[in-house]
Amino acid sequence: MDGARIDRWLWAVRLVKTRSVAAQACRAGHVQINGVRVKPAGAVKVGDTIRARLGGRERIVEVVRLPATRLGAEPAAECLIDRSPPPPPRDPPVGFVPRDRGAGRPTKRDRRQLDQARGRHA
Repeated sequence: MDGARIDRWLWAVRLVKTRSVAAQACRAGHVQINGVRVKPAGAVKVGDTIRARLGGRERIVEVVRLPATRLGAEPAAECLIDRSPPPPPRDPPVGFVPRDRGAGRPTKRDRRQLDQARGRHA
C-alpha cells in the first residue's frame, strides 16, 4: 500500500475510538501531517510525522506501517513510533483521607472533618 487516509490510519492504530472522531479532529484542524493541517481524506505515508490534539493531549507520532484494517493494541503499537510528551501527572483527589481497613463507617465528627477538608461547609 502506497498511502492511506489520515482518518482511517488514526482509527486503525487506535489513536481514536471511531473513524468519525478522527474525521472531526481533522476538520477542526487538530491533525497535522509534517506541519500541515489536513482534511480527513489527507494522505499519510510511511515516514510522515503526525501531530494530533486528541482527548486533551498532544500526540506526536511517526508512521512506520500502514495497516489495511483496524488492529489490536499490540500490532497497532508496532505501526507507529510515539514521540509524544508524557501526560501531565494526575492530581490526587482533594480532601481524600484514607481510612484504616476495618474502621467502619465514619462517625458524624469524621464526616464533618471530611466535608471541611473537601471545602463543603454546611
